[in-house]
Amino acid sequence: MSRIAYVNGRYLPQRHACVNIEDRGYQFGDGIYEVVHLYNGRFIDADLHLARLERSLREIRLPAPMGRAALIQVLHEVARRNRITEGLLYMQITRGVARRDHAFPDAAIPPALVVTIRRIPPYPATIDRWTAAVITRPDERWARCDIKSVNLLPNVLARQAAREQGAQEAVLVDVQGMVTEGAATSFWIVDAAGVLRVRHLDAHILPGCTRAALLGLLGDTPFEERAFSVADMRAAREAFMTSATSFVKPITRIDGAAVADGQVGPVARRLFEAFARHVKGDLRNAA
Repeated sequence: MSRIAYVNGRYLPQRHACVNIEDRGYQFGDGIYEVVHLYNGRFIDADLHLARLERSLREIRLPAPMGRAALIQVLHEVARRNRITEGLLYMQITRGVARRDHAFPDAAIPPALVVTIRRIPPYPATIDRWTAAVITRPDERWARCDIKSVNLLPNVLARQAAREQGAQEAVLVDVQGMVTEGAATSFWIVDAAGVLRVRHLDAHILPGCTRAALLGLLGDTPFEERAFSVADMRAAREAFMTSATSFVKPITRIDGAAVADGQVGPVARRLFEAFARHVKGDLRNAA
């Protein structure tokens, strides 16, 4: 069965779907995107993802192509037409088609919306086989990483560097030697004192939706939303990353060196299980 995409009001076989060569997303990266996990027919943390999408649109002064209720209908229809109940859904909104000029078009033009979906493996049954190695890389991205922009070339290069070194992710480090986040993930540590830490939100990191959901599941875990250095990271008891596709993924090696004893730690194990319950049964995920 051919995969079906939604492109500017039409549901099309993906092999026939296309956008105009003068679409500003193609010409300038003038657009934003969002990714949502579909589990058992439910979009996980849809409210968080759609709120972030709307915020990104506001930050680049791009009108929404439709209201939230209508967009949710499109998302469900794309999933239905592709017969997918466990997958990853991608939305991209650009400023639309106009004569090439860096400034916004003088006349109002309709924004362009593309929605696709693909199957992904089920939520991992056990954390012990859900581990990863990472490398560190300089953070060379733009100054508004809080916007989920389609401008991802530095992220692509960082991920490629990780792959070439046999790792799954690149942890980005700013010029002050402070960890920002992963190339496509939020990055957490349990520091030498046993405190769970993740960088505070600012313009230098994306406000991760899995990050936000996990913050609501910490219980009595000692926690600080505070930046940490590369030295803090290397001395950490545990490290893990989160995202819509990583869920809670323990990091056992950084730049070839083991994190602590190189095994999955108790905090990551507990949060992996808490997030699994959140994905599989929390009614807040209904959309």
